[in-house]
Amino acid sequence: MSKEHTYTNGDVTIIWKAELCIHSKKCWTGLGEVFKPGQRPWIEPNGATTQRIIDQVELCPSGALSYRVNNAVPDESGDEGTNTEVEVADKGPLLLKGNCVVKHPDGRTEIREKTTAFCRCGASANKPYCDGSHRKIDFQG
Repeated sequence: MSKEHTYTNGDVTIIWKAELCIHSKKCWTGLGEVFKPGQRPWIEPNGATTQRIIDQVELCPSGALSYRVNNAVPDESGDEGTNTEVEVADKGPLLLKGNCVVKHPDGRTEIREKTTAFCRCGASANKPYCDGSHRKIDFQG
């Protein structure tokens, strides 16, 4: 199971799962005031408004970044967004957008939410997930 790192500004908590990160750079090129890869800790949740953080985290292609709104009222509508979408990233992974259950050969199962990046090039050291290796091998698929 994935180790989570959390960072909060009081209103929103940013959750980072390092082993899911494919290093797309979207986080820090889109919101450098919060995501600072050369610093430790590399996430500074007080660097931008809560809404800007939420908007940027939702662009994470791998699901390595997610968030939860602190003190949020649960949605009672019953609409869980049942549609699942698969996007084939140009020269990159398969991006599954939606909830899914991943069943591993050893019998483990994982529930994945929002976006999951699956390796398409075969070079990932974190299969079935993408780790960004497609860039190193100049994957052209």
